[in-house]
Amino acid sequence: MSGRRERGVALLIVLWGCTLLAIMLGGFAALARTEGLQARYQFAQTRAHYAAEAGVMRAIEGLQSTDIASRWIADGRPYVFAFEDAQVTITIVDEDGKVDLNAASGDVLAGLFKAAGATDDKAKALSAAVQDWRRPGDAASPNGAKKPQYEAASLPYGPRNGPFATVEEARMVLGMTSSLWAAVAPALTIWSGRERPNTEHAQPLALAAIPGLGQAGADAILASRGQANGAAIAGGNGVTHTIRAEAILDDGTRSSLTSTVRLRGIRSGNQPYAVLRWREGDVE
Repeated sequence: MSGRRERGVALLIVLWGCTLLAIMLGGFAALARTEGLQARYQFAQTRAHYAAEAGVMRAIEGLQSTDIASRWIADGRPYVFAFEDAQVTITIVDEDGKVDLNAASGDVLAGLFKAAGATDDKAKALSAAVQDWRRPGDAASPNGAKKPQYEAASLPYGPRNGPFATVEEARMVLGMTSSLWAAVAPALTIWSGRERPNTEHAQPLALAAIPGLGQAGADAILASRGQANGAAIAGGNGVTHTIRAEAILDDGTRSSLTSTVRLRGIRSGNQPYAVLRWREGDVE
């Protein structure tokens, strides 16, 4: 009797052992499958990333083509090309066509905010606040904002009292709302050094910021671009551009890059461009 009991106990132990082994093997198989999927995803993401980088390099080459007729135009139009098994879409915007936070006149700044939906009073106040942010000294301009006004608004900081270091810094200006920022951000720069946008490259919102131009004038400029010779437009490209490249693989894997570059020309022994800003992923 005891022998049967011992054999039964041994059988149960073997069955439990087999069950535990099966569970462990199943866990190892699931882990291996997960790691395999992660490795494939990372590999695909890396391929997409480098395809997007290739798009940025292709854009720089296109902007500096010695053949003006084939030179790429920096007015936001899309360029599409294939890189291995990725489709790469590129847009280029000339920074000269944007509103410079450090150089724009008060009228241009107010025009930009008004075109983005702000009331006249709000647009003028924001324009003054932007100018006070970049202007040295402690005295606020009429309707502007220096340290006391930021303290009164319970903000733990004040204006820089110097040039904007980044475009994103404008989000901190007193009176800037998230919705207004989202509207004006694509039209802002710190790299053009111009008092007003260059009408040859400006996008609709930046054109609307130019005093005296009006909607009719902006529409006429945009219409003339569509009719102009491509070589003539490309010949007017500036030297500082924001390039956005998006690469999509056949399996749907996607990667995007946004880079602001300053062209230096193609000369022997000279780096043809300088990167001013490099951001990966979608940019707000």
